[in-house]
Amino acid sequence: MRLNHVPTEPSGGPVPGLGSGPGDFASTPKQKQEAAGTIETELEPNTKKAAEVADDATSTAQKGFDGWETAAGLKTVMETWDKQVKVLMGRLSAEKGALRGASGLFARNDTGIHNQFLASQSKLNHL
Repeated sequence: MRLNHVPTEPSGGPVPGLGSGPGDFASTPKQKQEAAGTIETELEPNTKKAAEVADDATSTAQKGFDGWETAAGLKTVMETWDKQVKVLMGRLSAEKGALRGASGLFARNDTGIHNQFLASQSKLNHL
């Protein structure tokens, strides 16, 4: 199941016959803010904690294998892991910013369109 609650097949694609998601393709600014909040308060800190636990465990194992090729292999694994965590944290941060920015863009767009309608009204409307 994807984040938008659309069931998926094992291949990751949508289940045939169920469409690709909600028909109105809508979410409210509040939902976007809540999703950004979840990223900030749950996903980012928990990802960081998990990375630290893995680093600590790998560091301990690396010390235990000091002088062996296994220690060098563990060091490489830890460096790769740290790079991947950094990329993931960057993506989470970008998604959080995009969610928060999107709700603002929609509001500004709605206000802009409203203002265009007001500007194009006939002056006779207020007589």
